[in-house]
Amino acid sequence: MHGDVFFAVASVLLAIWVIPGGDRDPTRDPPPARLLSRDELSQYGGAGGSRGLYLAVVGQVFDVQRGERHYGLGGGYHGMAGKDASLAFVTGDFTESGLTDDVSTLTPSQAVTLYDWLAFYQKDYTPVGRLIGRFYNEKGQPTEALTKLEGLLSEGQRLKSQLQAESQQFPACNSEWRPTVGGRVWCSTKSGGVERRWAGVPRKLFSPGSSRFRCVCVEDPSSSEMPTMQEYQGCPPHSDSCTINE
Repeated sequence: MHGDVFFAVASVLLAIWVIPGGDRDPTRDPPPARLLSRDELSQYGGAGGSRGLYLAVVGQVFDVQRGERHYGLGGGYHGMAGKDASLAFVTGDFTESGLTDDVSTLTPSQAVTLYDWLAFYQKDYTPVGRLIGRFYNEKGQPTEALTKLEGLLSEGQRLKSQLQAESQQFPACNSEWRPTVGGRVWCSTKSGGVERRWAGVPRKLFSPGSSRFRCVCVEDPSSSEMPTMQEYQGCPPHSDSCTINE
């Protein structure tokens, strides 16, 4: 009886991993049975005598044979075949030094981008196993490097959610620049891709502790009293359009 229950549970977990479009956590999927060394993975690089086409993303190996025109010889992503080139998915650097799984320099937002790619391969390609090395040890267990990357992912997801909420509260301005008259920012009921009943007034919204800012539309002009928000110099406080002379 217990054996039947174990088999049923194992089958469900395997289905979650394999079925495209399933609701999966890309950071902690049930471990496949197969573990590959770097040398073994390199035998699936698509060159002459290759055993097939595999690639790895964050240590998870996928069979990309059906995408041969992309990953085979002459394909735009051929350099990624037979290895884990996780960093290149974020940087777009396809040089020999860029095709690496060393992602220790990623920011939280870049970690989100990398896991978006991982989710893409989980959805569209067949999982093969896990690569022994930077992200998984000889027993297929997560390494410290993977744990750190997942921490970055969590922070990136938090910042992304915060930005999305902020974009609803303070939609981006419309903007234009002409050589003859300079720049202009303005607000409308659809600026920033956020449809609303109010247009708002343009303000500078600064990133905390930074001199970088973006133009946002605020419904209440008194929001300029926020420490991270400033009016545009020379622009009437209640105007929905400001000329930029900075």
